[in-house]
Amino acid sequence: MWWSSWSVDDVVRLIGMATHGTEYRVAVDADWIQIWLIMSEVARRGDTYMYAPDIDEAAARSAWMLDGVHRAATFVATLGGDVVATACLKPNQPGLGDHIANAAWMVAPASAGKGIGRAFAEFVIDEARRLSYRGMQFNAVVATNARAIALWESLGFTIVGTVPEAFRHSGGELVAIHIMHRDLSLPDAPVRPRL
Repeated sequence: MWWSSWSVDDVVRLIGMATHGTEYRVAVDADWIQIWLIMSEVARRGDTYMYAPDIDEAAARSAWMLDGVHRAATFVATLGGDVVATACLKPNQPGLGDHIANAAWMVAPASAGKGIGRAFAEFVIDEARRLSYRGMQFNAVVATNARAIALWESLGFTIVGTVPEAFRHSGGELVAIHIMHRDLSLPDAPVRPRL
């Protein structure tokens, strides 16, 4: 596993980074039940992720719990010992495209809007840099997910493409998805308002 080569300083940084009392770390099997509660609630809403609203636990676990091989891992954000958010980081493509990361985040709806998602995003972006990814690409940001788009743009991501009617929103309409990208070789982007 790629994290087995971490130094003591890496582990301290990984476990000790905190915002609002939140700690960030690699997920372990014992975290799954709390991750599943977040994932099932977010998927059930059918408004932000491509996962089927009725995704079963086995399929969700297979998709989300990455094994730590090939620079792929699942992370959790915990507050008071409870998992309040989860993320996965992996190569966007295998082989000749594995220098670009893909990542996904889910924040427990009860914890949304408290800055946990943003701090967790910054943490995972830093992990991607540490793992020598040159960029990060999101393949399907639902165009009606204004909160996520604003967050990613404030963190230096840009919309590089749009696929019309690619998402079957739970509200019944077909919605566009955006492909977003950020160059990780550049310094952190300043927060900028959306035009």
